[in-house]
Amino acid sequence: MKLLDVVALTTDLPEHDLIKGQVGTLVEELAPEIFEVEFCDVDGQTYASLTLNESQLMVLHHKKEQAA
Repeated sequence: MKLLDVVALTTDLPEHDLIKGQVGTLVEELAPEIFEVEFCDVDGQTYASLTLNESQLMVLHHKKEQAA
């Protein structure tokens, strides 16, 4: 994962009113595998900004990627 990747939650976070599948953007890498993730609505208004572990996220792809 790298900065500005679009990611989705892989688990519910009810304490933050977020559900599995909600989409956010990696805005800062705080430590290895630890990121600040910003969640915005369709109008660009931030509704949550959380520090999350890489294991709670999956990168979303908008085009076909080459196999490694």
